[in-house]
Amino acid sequence: MADLSDVSNLLVAQVAAYLYANGTANPISPIAGCAVKVFAGWPQPEAMREDFANNIGYVSVYPLPTETVLRSTVREWEVQSIAAPTVTVAVSDVTVTLGGTVVASQNVAAVVDGKPYVYGVQATDTLSAIATALATMISVDQPATSSGTGFTVPGAHSIEARVGTSGTIIRELRRQRKGFQITAWGNCFDVRDRLGMAIDQALGPLVRATLPDGSQAIFHYQSSRQDDTQQKQRIYRRDVIYGIDYSTTQIDNAFGVVAPQAFVVGGIDTLGIPTS
Repeated sequence: MADLSDVSNLLVAQVAAYLYANGTANPISPIAGCAVKVFAGWPQPEAMREDFANNIGYVSVYPLPTETVLRSTVREWEVQSIAAPTVTVAVSDVTVTLGGTVVASQNVAAVVDGKPYVYGVQATDTLSAIATALATMISVDQPATSSGTGFTVPGAHSIEARVGTSGTIIRELRRQRKGFQITAWGNCFDVRDRLGMAIDQALGPLVRATLPDGSQAIFHYQSSRQDDTQQKQRIYRRDVIYGIDYSTTQIDNAFGVVAPQAFVVGGIDTLGIPTS
C-alpha cells in the first residue's frame, strides 16, 4: 500500500537523481558543487554542524501537518497484476493432455459434463502427478484414467480444461492531498541557492509520478520561502512546499476463477474476487 513514507521516498529519489545524474561514486554533486545528503526527515543539529564544517549540503523532505481529504469514488477491487500460466492444457475428444512447466500457485481444472474438478498445483508436482490427481477426482463420478501427462474420461459428453493463476488486486481506501516541505540547507547562501534551484529543477517538471503500489501521485507546487535567521550559525535554508495528491491503498493476493461454483453479490472482477 502507498502511504506518506512512499511519497517522501519518491521526493528524495527525484531530487537525488537530479543532483547525482551520473551516480554517487563521486560524492561531489556536479549541480551543487559539494557533497549533498538527501533524506526524508528533519536534520539533527549535531550532525548538521559536523557536516556543514565539511562543506556538505542537505536536502530534507518533511511531511507537514496540512492535509485535505479528497473525494474518492473508487472503492472496488481492481486487478493489479496476473501471473502468466506455465502449465498448458489441450483437449482432444475425451482426452486432456498437459504440457508446459510445473510452477506452484496455479489451478488446473477439468469441467466434465458441466461439473468442475479443480486441482491446486504444488511445487513438487509433475505433469503426470497433476493428470493423475484430476483423473482420481473425476473417477468418483465416472470412469477416468491417467497415462503419462494426460487423462481420459471415456464416457464424457463434454470436456473443458482450464488453467488459472494467481495475481494481486488493489483498491483505494482514501485519497488525500498532503503538504511536503522540501528544504535546501547550506553553510552559505551559495550552496543553499544551488540546492534550492536543484529542488525546482527536479520537481518542477513533474505533474504525476508512480508510487511503489502502482498508484499515481499528483504534484501541486504551493510556495517557497527563504530563511537566513540562523546565518550567525552559518545555516542558510530555502523551503519549497508541494501539495501531493496520493491514494492510501490496500493490496491483496487473489486466484483466477477456473470453475465458479457460487453466487457472488456485487459482481466479480477478472480475477474472480467479490467487488463488494
